[in-house]
Amino acid sequence: MTVAKIVYASLTGNTEEIADIVAESLEDQGIEVEVNECTQVDAADFLEADICIIASYTYDDFELPDEIIDFHEELLELDLSGKIYGVVGSGDSFYTYFCQVVDQFDKAFASVGATKGAESVKIELAAEEDDIVALEAFTKSLITTFNEA
Repeated sequence: MTVAKIVYASLTGNTEEIADIVAESLEDQGIEVEVNECTQVDAADFLEADICIIASYTYDDFELPDEIIDFHEELLELDLSGKIYGVVGSGDSFYTYFCQVVDQFDKAFASVGATKGAESVKIELAAEEDDIVALEAFTKSLITTFNEA
């Protein structure tokens, strides 16, 4: 069975909710899903998954949240060749650089050989109906990319 691992960082609960929406959508499509808060796992746990997903908020303008810095550094030391990845996150357009952590994780996954399975999804604060549609399309794309690999 195909296994997806979702690792998230959430301060207000918005990003945890986004991770849960992604997990539910994947499960509805027959994928086994593991969801973990970023301080509870190691980046190397992605080696046991077929599809690797990060869900994170962006702190201030473009900073990684403190709780996910170590995970990000560990991720950069892995070889994730053959893995499919996707990145989602929440942010506040009040700041100059909206959802920059999403872009940082996208670059990190690409640098360790993983294959991008879907366009990243950036959400303003909490997920609304149109965001849920985008997240469901995100999961379908991840699965399609996995199946074609």
